[in-house]
Amino acid sequence: MFLKIFLFLFGFGLMITGFSTLILYINLFSFGYNFKEYIYYVIRLPEFYYLIVGFVLLNFAILLKGGKK
Repeated sequence: MFLKIFLFLFGFGLMITGFSTLILYINLFSFGYNFKEYIYYVIRLPEFYYLIVGFVLLNFAILLKGGKK
């Protein structure tokens, strides 16, 4: 039970970090970047991988079966 809660909260925190970075880097459009360059730049950031890992952990916590009591 506590493992599910920990995985859920940790995954949620990582996803928030990743999404906030994506939103912050939208300002690159004002410097003349196009959408393809934006995606290429964002994929290389470590925070993008936090987003992916957080999504996997969140789904794992949701789909994890509970123990028998």
